[in-house]
Amino acid sequence: MNNKFFALPEEKQQRIINAGYHVFSRNSYKKSPVGEIAQTAGISKSLLFHYFHNKKELYFFLWDKAAEMTIQTINDYACYEPENLFEMMRRGMYAKLSVMRKYPELTAFTLKAFYEKDPEISAEIQKSYMGIIRDSAAIFMPKIHPEDFRPGLNLEMLIKTMYWTTKGYLWKALQQDTFDFDRLEKDFLEILDLWQIAYGRETPEKGNDQ
Repeated sequence: MNNKFFALPEEKQQRIINAGYHVFSRNSYKKSPVGEIAQTAGISKSLLFHYFHNKKELYFFLWDKAAEMTIQTINDYACYEPENLFEMMRRGMYAKLSVMRKYPELTAFTLKAFYEKDPEISAEIQKSYMGIIRDSAAIFMPKIHPEDFRPGLNLEMLIKTMYWTTKGYLWKALQQDTFDFDRLEKDFLEILDLWQIAYGRETPEKGNDQ
């Protein structure tokens, strides 16, 4: 990668990044034309190749950028500070919305990349993804206390189920022509309330602890 990309004004960098997310999120890796990315960004194809040597380099730059922005925003929102899984997830939702508002198609790109089958990139994406998940779990899992949940729950499976549900909801929402951030926030907060009622340990009411 040519470091001249980072010398560009922030607005132009963001335009190229958004163009990459736009094209790659709508097509498979193989069927994503670099020329279309350049056109969407308002630059020539040769100039894009001046910043990135080839399509694969651009793709992994966008993947790493998505991970970097997501992790930074998670830290900004102090998502791992609470010792309550549901509060962590609530903060995580607001962090995710913050990233999506700045880079509207970043989430669609990352989901598309996760399911990408092209052997040129799929193994590297999965390796990177599992590393991110492993690092994240190492931070938040020690903060989760089994006594906060109903007895007998498999907490690891519970967290996986929550993750699969969230990812499935986002994937469906992203298939719409327009993305309704307010609706996503409302739905996800309702889902969190549902999970907390279903899986959280009931707290005895005052005066009723016999």
